[in-house]
Amino acid sequence: MSAGQLDRTGGLDDLPGDLMMWVLIVSELLVFGAGLAAFLAVRITDPAGFAAASTHLHPTLAGVNTLILITSGFLAARALDFSLAGRIPAARLALLEAGGLGALFLAIKIYEYAEVAARGNSTETHPFFTFYYLLTGFHALHVVAGMLILVLIAWKVTPRNLEVGTAFWHMVDLVWVLLFPVIYLLA
Repeated sequence: MSAGQLDRTGGLDDLPGDLMMWVLIVSELLVFGAGLAAFLAVRITDPAGFAAASTHLHPTLAGVNTLILITSGFLAARALDFSLAGRIPAARLALLEAGGLGALFLAIKIYEYAEVAARGNSTETHPFFTFYYLLTGFHALHVVAGMLILVLIAWKVTPRNLEVGTAFWHMVDLVWVLLFPVIYLLA
């Protein structure tokens, strides 16, 4: 198959946004996937210890955080719709609201970290907490990066900027939707 045939049959040129953003997204998903696979592999060696350690977490707060990120993803998607309709102020507002929900997610996550740490749980306590802090902390860094991207594209709204930036934000949402059940609900 030639490159021209690939383009006509739904190839890389049909991806929204920018190819390099998709390379970044796929590589980040692979990193998180490897982290989750390692978590599950180590969990197999000590299911009772992992179940006991997980009781120190706040699954209700994590559930609220899941709703917050899903809502922020919806707002980011709406920003693109607003932009395509020529409603730039509405697009900016939706992006800033999505970023604000990211900040709320981080505030809840920091509260949870403080609560878990106050109970004497650190990366040295049990392998569960090593993975918990590593995976959720790495995700929190991606939330910060995504918030910065949302602010930047709110400043310079174009459909292309929105496609690229919101693709990253949706990846952040997707990663949390994978982390939440594995870390908080798997007993």
